[in-house]
Amino acid sequence: MELPKLAIAALGGTVSMQSTQDGQGVVPAVSGEALLNTVPELNVLARATVETFGLLPSASLDFEYLLNVLDWANAQISRGVAAVIIIQGTDTLEESATFFDYLWAHDEPLVLTGAMRSAMQAGADGPANLLDAGRVALAACSRGRGAQVVINGEIHRANSVRKVDSMAMHAFASPLTGPAGLLVESAPRYFQPPVARHVLPMPQDTLPKIALLEASLGADSMLLDKIVESGYDGLVIAGFGAGHVSAHWAEVIEGIARHIPVIIATRTGCGATAQATYGFAGSEIDLTRKGAVMAGFLCPRKARILLWLLVACRQQAQLVKCLAESTP
Repeated sequence: MELPKLAIAALGGTVSMQSTQDGQGVVPAVSGEALLNTVPELNVLARATVETFGLLPSASLDFEYLLNVLDWANAQISRGVAAVIIIQGTDTLEESATFFDYLWAHDEPLVLTGAMRSAMQAGADGPANLLDAGRVALAACSRGRGAQVVINGEIHRANSVRKVDSMAMHAFASPLTGPAGLLVESAPRYFQPPVARHVLPMPQDTLPKIALLEASLGADSMLLDKIVESGYDGLVIAGFGAGHVSAHWAEVIEGIARHIPVIIATRTGCGATAQATYGFAGSEIDLTRKGAVMAGFLCPRKARILLWLLVACRQQAQLVKCLAESTP
């Protein structure tokens, strides 16, 4: 029987890093081809091909770069591949996964993975994560699930996964729901069937600018005051608790919301913003009256991804609907 085709894009990240100078730290150096050669088991499962897009730390990725990767991934599907894997750094893995998930219109799986240990470290996890990603991507039960993150033996939905530890092996979690599935004896085991997804049109405009600011105790509004005049097309606030800001920030946000969309999320790392619980100045009720939109379960970083995409494809009117559908 002919093996399925599997396309892999390597973007860089810790999985590709080695030390090139003693005492200077690790840097991206290992190509996707070299990484694939460390996982011979993958060639037993599929006819795998890899393209090295670049050797970048994921902090240096941007939306335009990801759109180019998406164009490549869409082309691979049109050529008959069974699934696509994207390997990148973990610093922005949750954001990339969310970005791709909103735009991935295929039933074929799109799986993202990376590593917490560099290629030169003992016990490097990159090869194991790539093999697990291949097992998930090629499984029939993975179809129709959009973009997913596979790392450390776990499968996470794009809109739920968060990086919750800076350097530990168990750096990724889905705080509210837990993982969507696990690798058990080398096979993916999902806990729930696929859920409906809201796929957005491809961006049409030049790349918009969406600001993300975090509320903090006693914070001034110098940056907030200049959001509109600085040319931003949208604003996300990582608010206190259930989606709150100071009374002064609320006054400034009211003026901003007359010009650009404003989303209020929670900075806590878990849970949803409230809708109708608190009524003080700067509360969710007050902010909604002032024209802001509450993010619900979507974290600030993912809310920024959503708003960027909606502005870029001229779908701002869908913001409230999309936020309501972004449940874990």
